[in-house]
Amino acid sequence: MNNFVSALIPILALISLGYGLKLIRFIPDEAWRGLEKLTYFILFPSLLIRSLAVQNFTEVPWPSILVVSAGVLFSAAFFLVLVYRFRPFVSGPTLTSIFQGGVRYNTIVLAVAQGLYGTAGLALGSVAAGFIIGIVNLLCISAFVIWGEKEISGMKAISREIFTNPLIIGCLVGTALSLSSVGLPGVAEDILEIVGRAALPFGLLAVGAALKPEKIRGHLKAVFVASVSQFGIKSMVATLLVSITGLTGVAAAVMIISFMVPTAPSGYILARQLGGDTETMASIITCQTLLAFLIMPILATFLL
Repeated sequence: MNNFVSALIPILALISLGYGLKLIRFIPDEAWRGLEKLTYFILFPSLLIRSLAVQNFTEVPWPSILVVSAGVLFSAAFFLVLVYRFRPFVSGPTLTSIFQGGVRYNTIVLAVAQGLYGTAGLALGSVAAGFIIGIVNLLCISAFVIWGEKEISGMKAISREIFTNPLIIGCLVGTALSLSSVGLPGVAEDILEIVGRAALPFGLLAVGAALKPEKIRGHLKAVFVASVSQFGIKSMVATLLVSITGLTGVAAAVMIISFMVPTAPSGYILARQLGGDTETMASIITCQTLLAFLIMPILATFLL
């Protein structure tokens, strides 16, 4: 399972680099905030538009992929809300970080899928990513509307918060371009690829800069609950739904892989922008990335 390890090492390396740069004050503190804002409003939306607009939804079993994606994500969200409902051990903003830590999709799936199954794995993984990213961002932003620090009330305000979010807009624009067969005309694809390519490294550096290792111990309960959802609930439900929908071969394997990865670094950027608990979010991202070195090969051995 070297592909899993190879995909995780660069993530951990960039988080460590961000932490080191913040530790030696190589970059002023104000600059990190600017980097986070740039990543959230420009880089990540560009990455989403480019990734989704170039996908071909007509040559893959997309209805089954959509059913599995929605079923897994709503099951994980239900589990986390249920835990909070009966054991409200954290504040609302901290819950949003646990929620993201137990729901978010990580694009390292595409690297792993390509490494294991070549171009077929990458193509199927990209189509699945289109559905998953849209549903994940809708769920996570809704969680911030309900439990985040920002005061948002009324259906009009809630709808505005969701549908003016740059990540949701990126998903909608990218999917619309793909389904309309317009794609990305001219040099638009090259421009968005260059801009979007910076999203993941900048996001990881920001996570590292926010990390406070001395506080991870205080976040262990949050890390545990989020990780049970991310690695346990999602992978089990995915395996069940893959069987029920009849997906087989590479498509089945890619869907299972899509739900056995650590949470995404973009969760930290969202927490910063929408009033979440950034310290807990940084701890969850770092701990899950480390846990994934052990858990992903084990899950792959039993489930793939």
